[in-house]
Amino acid sequence: MKEKIIAYFEINELNTTVKREFLAGFTTFISMAYILFVNPTVLGASGMDEGAVFTATALASALGCILMGIFAKYPIATAPALGINAFFAYSVCVGMGVPWETALAGVFVASLIFILITVFKLRELIIDAIPADLKYAISGGIGLFIAFLGLSEGGIIVSNESTLVALGPLNVGSTWLTIFGLVITAIMMVRRVPGGIFIGMTATTILGLVTGLIEVPTKIVSSAPSLKPTFLVALKHVGDINSLQLWVVVLTFLLVTFFDTAGTLVGLANQAGFMKENKMPRVGKALAADSTAMLAGSLLGTSPVGAYVESSAGIAVGGRSGLTAVTTGLFFIVGLFFSPLLSVVTSQVTAPALIVVGVLMAQSLSQIKWKEMEIAIPSFLILLGMPLTYSISDGIALGFIFYPITMIAAKRGKEVSPIMYALFFVFVGFMWILNAS
Repeated sequence: MKEKIIAYFEINELNTTVKREFLAGFTTFISMAYILFVNPTVLGASGMDEGAVFTATALASALGCILMGIFAKYPIATAPALGINAFFAYSVCVGMGVPWETALAGVFVASLIFILITVFKLRELIIDAIPADLKYAISGGIGLFIAFLGLSEGGIIVSNESTLVALGPLNVGSTWLTIFGLVITAIMMVRRVPGGIFIGMTATTILGLVTGLIEVPTKIVSSAPSLKPTFLVALKHVGDINSLQLWVVVLTFLLVTFFDTAGTLVGLANQAGFMKENKMPRVGKALAADSTAMLAGSLLGTSPVGAYVESSAGIAVGGRSGLTAVTTGLFFIVGLFFSPLLSVVTSQVTAPALIVVGVLMAQSLSQIKWKEMEIAIPSFLILLGMPLTYSISDGIALGFIFYPITMIAAKRGKEVSPIMYALFFVFVGFMWILNAS
């Protein structure tokens, strides 16, 4: 069996070992295990059952990782993406008042489109249509948005009638718990300690339990929570996707997940040395694995699944084959039996993770051509629009509306693709609908 594994994953050809791949898979898992606890908290704001989301998150992550490892043979892990889950909960469900059942149906429809795009090889057409600078801005803007969420939920930033936002009270124990977690996580990340985010969350939880700011759970291990509250709900509500507003939501799910995943895949492939002539081998298979996991996740009951930048931790310790991703997937299955820990993962525990992941996502902003105003203005509107409107879709809409305008003003209108012009009208209609409602 071991010889078959070595041969299938090309362990020798990649100058690695089974032991190294296993350790890399475990490193990746502990680096992103926080999603098991963060995702139920975020999606719980939409009214979804947190226990069911926990199970759906673990299963969707496991499936995506195993498919990525076996099918695409990359050491890249997948899980429900931070940022897009915030869009699902806070923008679509809370902000627009869309029931979570309908939003989940939107994820299902977006995943079907994602699969069709992959099967018919339309990936290149869409990637070419939306400028790289706007993709970087979307990623960076989501980073600012989820960091803002973390600062808010952790009590570091609060609302203020005079200034809209202000520094939170520093005489509250829970706020200092968030600050402690942020300090520990920052130190771990700066020191490049594998699993830095997970270690920060663990340390914050322990301090919260010791100080009494977090209640001690009655048990740690139990059977996995039931999927019944969310299982196949998406299928039953596909018919609810019957308005322009909801189709724009579907388009946003598709665009954000698609381009965030594509950017992450290319970045990790560069890190691992897989890129050949500026192209990523087997990228079609990688996207197929990712889109399949997204489809399964919507049926199980979670927000869109995407490639995780934390995979870089496993790659950094030597992970080079699909065995790394398969190992990570198996650990997600093991993680199913630790659902009681959900009660100790409060917003103060997850807030530092959101803030630091925001930092990781904001790194893409260095790639934007800031000296070209026709590029800088729409990019900046996307970047700033997301946290200030408290909506990822609104931020994207602002940038996509202004992009054709600034390009035409710069006498570069011919460089704008027909798809971008079409998206201009789509988002103008979207903004009109929001205003009308």
